[in-house]
Amino acid sequence: MPMESEPLFPPLARDALSQRIARILTDAIVSGQLKPGDRVAESVIARDLGVSRAPVREAGRLLESAGLLVSKANRGFFVRTIDAEDLDALYELRLCIEREAAARVVREGRLPDILDPLRALIEQMVALSAEKRLMHQIVVDLQFHRLIVETSGNKRFLAVFDKLASEIQACTALIERVFDEPGMIARNHYLIIEALETGDPEQARAAMDYHIGVARKAVVEHFRKLEAEGGA
Repeated sequence: MPMESEPLFPPLARDALSQRIARILTDAIVSGQLKPGDRVAESVIARDLGVSRAPVREAGRLLESAGLLVSKANRGFFVRTIDAEDLDALYELRLCIEREAAARVVREGRLPDILDPLRALIEQMVALSAEKRLMHQIVVDLQFHRLIVETSGNKRFLAVFDKLASEIQACTALIERVFDEPGMIARNHYLIIEALETGDPEQARAAMDYHIGVARKAVVEHFRKLEAEGGA
């Protein structure tokens, strides 16, 4: 009997499929195609994409953990209600916490304890960005910022940061979709490390101001534009 030929392409793993669906849904949210409060119906998405409901459900859970969707009992997933003013307020609060956390890390001489882990996290982010594994990149991005906040030694900073974790993850997902160059935000984390290595608290503050400030400007302006178009 003739041997069956090898398939041209390997089967697509379910996790890879759910990641692709998550990217499609993220694009729809950022572009305004899916609006705050809209229901994300698994059956409709599955039908439109020509897939089963299982990977759509998994994609919904990924975006829920990233803060872009919320689930309601017996009703499914909905686009989280978030607007430009909410985003701007969140970024302002992040700046207050993270600029001072960075300064404390330098002032207390704690950078050597986390320098290698921070660099490793950036390498992971860059690699995940190149592989277009956005949801995993978001998790690592959060770990990077949380490590600085935790190492600052201010438990109040960390408590607030953890409370905002899902919202911060949502912002990170939005950032990667607003900027044209994939991975730019991931690589910009190196600027934070360079500032921390100077040993100057003011440079540490300035680097965090720049890092979060650039994202704040781009994302908030993008959402204000979408809101204006929606109200036209």
